[in-house]
Amino acid sequence: MNAMDILLVAAGGFAGAVVRAAVSEFANRPYPRAIPYGTLSVNVAGSFLIGCLSDAGAALTLLASSGFCGALTTFSTLSWELLRLGRQDKRRAVVYGALSYGLGLAATAAGLWLS
Repeated sequence: MNAMDILLVAAGGFAGAVVRAAVSEFANRPYPRAIPYGTLSVNVAGSFLIGCLSDAGAALTLLASSGFCGALTTFSTLSWELLRLGRQDKRRAVVYGALSYGLGLAATAAGLWLS
């Protein structure tokens, strides 16, 4: 990676992290909800965006896919929330996991189709 590539990933990552924090803050009020809608929504939106950008040029891929979507979406938070929900209510954890993975795959496929 050259310096410009690093700057593109960093700029996209900064924007994605800010959007993720804002969406999670808004969607999870009052916290905790039955299902963490903030994480669910950013993961589905990021999956859709990555699908849309599947044929983008190298610079846009670094900025939007690696940077923005990489910071916007979060597997680690999803994993933590699934475990936390599983301790409280296994049914909600299964619903959340199924929604997260199912909608994520569907959103990526929709983005690929649209691109």
